[in-house]
Amino acid sequence: MKSLKYFAPIILYIISLKSFWLTGIAVWLPVIYSFGLIPLLELLLKPNHKNLSQAEEDLAKTNKWYDYMLYLIVPLQFIAIYLFLIGFSQTNLNLFDIAGRIASMGVLCGTFGINVGHELGHRTNIWEQRMAKVLLMSSLYMHFFVEHNKGHHKNVATLIDPASARFNEPVYLFYFRSIFYSYLSAWQIANLEMRKKGFKVFSFQNEMVQFHLIEIAFLLIVGFVFGLKITLYFMIAALIGILMLETVNYIEHYGLQRKRSESGNYERTIPSHSWNSDHILGRILLFELSRHSDHHYMASRKYQILKS
Repeated sequence: MKSLKYFAPIILYIISLKSFWLTGIAVWLPVIYSFGLIPLLELLLKPNHKNLSQAEEDLAKTNKWYDYMLYLIVPLQFIAIYLFLIGFSQTNLNLFDIAGRIASMGVLCGTFGINVGHELGHRTNIWEQRMAKVLLMSSLYMHFFVEHNKGHHKNVATLIDPASARFNEPVYLFYFRSIFYSYLSAWQIANLEMRKKGFKVFSFQNEMVQFHLIEIAFLLIVGFVFGLKITLYFMIAALIGILMLETVNYIEHYGLQRKRSESGNYERTIPSHSWNSDHILGRILLFELSRHSDHHYMASRKYQILKS
């Protein structure tokens, strides 16, 4: 029964699907729900700092329902994209309606596409990793799979990590630094792997080349079926999802730095190198992403057993 609480994000999903066929203020309901109602309730509800007992953790580890809920997100995300795209066949939409639908799809790109893709991307099972890449593709951010797992987790809370916000760094400048340098870092990591394996950098074996071809093919299909204007709407929604991710990145590591020895090596990453939040609704809606301190301390730990 404890696993069923993670079906709560489906509420946001249903509201979003509904908004793709509405007009007026109702089209903004997913945004109002996510950035208005939920934060307001979080101010009223006390955070829950309790961790699972060892027996509860052992049970949660073997409960496949926690995994099934993540797998379900994959088809749901693409159903949402299809309904978002086809919804623009309505001819009576004004700029307010269009912006609301794009923002609503952007929320799904951030919460379902990137966030769930992030969780599955840390799994060792090849099929779960493929699902992660498919979800990240739905937000046009597939290179996150490379940089986050092999760059960010290695370099977190250091000056060489583009996704770790520095003290007094404005969030809007952080957006540009994190997005641009994370992209470059992903190429550097993928290229280095190619050289180690004896392959040419620009080959089909390079994950970054694969990711670009997949994303371009996806956009071409959307453009062919729905037209350039609606394709641009989807790209803006994906950008909103990316900015949601980067805002979370900004919060999770703001101002924290690992100590560096005289030899130049950084101390091991420990929970105090990430900010942690135990607010109940945020934990559920983001599949425990806000328990970020434990996630960085042990990245292989599944979301349902993360500790405060």
